[in-house]
Amino acid sequence: MPLQFNTVKLFAGSGTQELAEKISTAYGKPLGDMTLSKFSDGEIQPFYNESVRGSDVFLIQSTNQPTDNLLELLLMIDAAKRASAHYITAVVPYFGFARQDRKDKPRVAIGAKMIANLITAAGAHRIMTMDLHAAQIQAFFDIPVDHLDGSVIFVPYIKSLNLPNLTIASPDMGGSYRARTFAKFFNAEVIICDKRRKRANEIESMSIIGDVTDQDVVLIDDICDTAGTLSKAAALIMENGARSVRAVCTHAVLSGKAYETIENSVLSEMIVTDTIKLDPEKVKNSSKIKVLSTADLFSKAIKSVNQHSSIAELFQVD
Repeated sequence: MPLQFNTVKLFAGSGTQELAEKISTAYGKPLGDMTLSKFSDGEIQPFYNESVRGSDVFLIQSTNQPTDNLLELLLMIDAAKRASAHYITAVVPYFGFARQDRKDKPRVAIGAKMIANLITAAGAHRIMTMDLHAAQIQAFFDIPVDHLDGSVIFVPYIKSLNLPNLTIASPDMGGSYRARTFAKFFNAEVIICDKRRKRANEIESMSIIGDVTDQDVVLIDDICDTAGTLSKAAALIMENGARSVRAVCTHAVLSGKAYETIENSVLSEMIVTDTIKLDPEKVKNSSKIKVLSTADLFSKAIKSVNQHSSIAELFQVD
């Protein structure tokens, strides 16, 4: 007897509308009709304007500027559950609170675990995300996690640059595994920028482990928040004799003066994805920010989940 597939319905949260539209176009199915109303005090209430009964529902919402977008996603999940959706997948291109993945000092929350609990308790059957700050965050969930890898988007672009003396760099010790994994695609050397922080978003000192003389360096990171770390790492790399330095960063949070910091940095280019909605005017006026879309990758992953097929081929880099 042939395998039966449930009807797919895609819905977008307000924080990820543009990416969701691109995903729906790549998938070949329009976004579902949903209304997000707000009371005068800002209280959020999502409402599906079409039936989702018996459907495989994919709710697309990143949790940057995390509190409102996260709460909206949780309410969307709850509404779909109460409307008798067959299977609910939270598609979270950028998983906020992922930097709070461990207890690194006394009396702090492990925010990533708490958010995982909330998404599960709300009624999601599955979560789909990309380039978590730490891969082990997948274990915080008691539901299946599809953890997509941004390297399948970045590697072809870096290859197209034909950099003659490519070296991969990590802007900190914590990202060394990510950098080494990326370097394997190019058979390239890896250097590490060892930094010490005074506190979040404030660096005390930084030094380089490795030789960057006459190298075309590509910094690899998962999140660019204020761009302070990447700009300081880039400056240090150039001071140590590199020919050029670029940065690859999956999630462009770009808070505060990040756009200005990037423009004033020695970076030749900042290559990011659209997992987070960027300021269109600032991107247009930037000479350094290059945005690559994740829409095709997410649409293929959604199709695989609906058809109960493997997503392994989505990790193969051309």
